[in-house]
Amino acid sequence: MKVLPFTALAVKVTEPILPAMLMDGELQEMFLNGVCLDGVTPGGRVVVAMSGGVDSSVCAALCQRAGYDVVGITLQLYDYGQAIQRTGACCAGADIYDAKQVASGLGIAHYVLDYEDRFRATVIDEFIDDYLAGSTPIPCIRCNQTVKFEDLLATARDLEAEALITGHYVRRVTRQMRAELHRAVDPQRDQSYFLFATSMEQLDFLRFPLGHLEDKSATRALADVFGLPVASKPDSQDICFVPDGNYGQLIDRLRPGAVEPGDIVDQDGRVLGRHHGIVHFTVGQRRGLGLSGPEPLYVLKLDATLGQVVVGPKAALGRRHIPIRDANWLDHLPPMDGRQVRAQIRSTHSPIPAQLAIVEGGLCAVELKSTQEAVAPGQACVIYDGERVLGGGWIARAMG
Repeated sequence: MKVLPFTALAVKVTEPILPAMLMDGELQEMFLNGVCLDGVTPGGRVVVAMSGGVDSSVCAALCQRAGYDVVGITLQLYDYGQAIQRTGACCAGADIYDAKQVASGLGIAHYVLDYEDRFRATVIDEFIDDYLAGSTPIPCIRCNQTVKFEDLLATARDLEAEALITGHYVRRVTRQMRAELHRAVDPQRDQSYFLFATSMEQLDFLRFPLGHLEDKSATRALADVFGLPVASKPDSQDICFVPDGNYGQLIDRLRPGAVEPGDIVDQDGRVLGRHHGIVHFTVGQRRGLGLSGPEPLYVLKLDATLGQVVVGPKAALGRRHIPIRDANWLDHLPPMDGRQVRAQIRSTHSPIPAQLAIVEGGLCAVELKSTQEAVAPGQACVIYDGERVLGGGWIARAMG
């Protein structure tokens, strides 16, 4: 890990008190007094993971206003220009600059840490490996699991911080002296799906000041009254190291020759056409197959061994049995066979009723109460009890 030198223009943060008075009571209180962090000593040191976006910037402002000793850390994770070989493209650099501006205006310490090698090894390389193996990975979860909540958390401890603060829209609830992970108040902004792999030890150290806000407009309102220069900055929509959404092009550049063409076949193995590489497909996909027939065809399976894309009718997509691997469990009670829960199989889906299926004391599978389409290996299956995250794992394969 290297600390990168970075010089930024000091920006004075103005505080428009009159607009703050027009906010509702909760937001006005947050603007005037900041945020109280459960279990953190008043005035104690906290580290804020500052991405350069509005969410983490508001977290830094709230902690600073509350009187905590705030240290902002921004991670240099990748070279955007190298990732897509576009001269002058430096999205990551712009985000670092924005984070530095915010920190300078707030008058807090700020460091930029070079985690590029670690990010490449644990996130980008695994992302490529998974796609080549026929899975549909979620690199944001792996980044949270390793780089952010493992490496950055260790750095925060080295700095003698009492907590690591992030702008994720989730809630950390303490019950019976134990920390629990809960969905955000705003279901449209909830990010608990991406944090299922958080360990209990990590959750004890993490704080999420924004999870109780009603919606994103509240965050932007706070950013505006704090005078933050990123108040109107758009949210990021794509995977950070693939901002143009072209996964195949990224894999071609970083693993030349790894993507190979193959056959598109039906469920009986009959060849219907050809494809340019399974990395261009995911289970449930309809567009881009280049096939015509009496009924629409969908991707049912990706067979990396044979290099085949298996297609079939929409009815064949339905699954109820979801085997999972590398499970993480956040409840203090062990998983029980037959326990009634809710399960979410894609970040864009809502949790639905399900029950756990246990083999030899370990979380093995989830049985959904209703059939779901587009169950893709490599995606996460996250398990809830009401609003609480019980844990989850990676979808291993889709079986009927």
